[in-house]
Amino acid sequence: MKKIEHIGIAVNNLEASSIIYEKLLGSPAYKEEAVFSEGVKTAFFKNGPNKIELLEATTLESPIAKFIAKKGEGIHHIAFEVEDIIMEIARLKKEGFVILNEIPKKGADNKLVAFLHPKSTNGVLIELCQEMG
Repeated sequence: MKKIEHIGIAVNNLEASSIIYEKLLGSPAYKEEAVFSEGVKTAFFKNGPNKIELLEATTLESPIAKFIAKKGEGIHHIAFEVEDIIMEIARLKKEGFVILNEIPKKGADNKLVAFLHPKSTNGVLIELCQEMG
């Protein structure tokens, strides 16, 4: 793994939360987009080399809606940038991690993504991200 790519934060209201993070970080979101396959709207913020992704559910079946219903707003996942997501999935599976989607899918911010089940990572949802060429 190369680095932490971003930290994902589940929010009830993307617009209101974006205002909070604009004030906190001193700059507006650099990108907003909907990821229909995941039932979310996202906003990305930069802080130096670091990124924060705010996620608002757009459907009741969305993983974000379920997360907020169970735990409330807050940190949803930590994403790590990887060079080769297929190789990384195979490596982590071999190491005993539970992979939620063994075939990477298109995520936000021009990334291929896959997730590790929190039960195998001390309760933290881990996202693997590879830049799409």
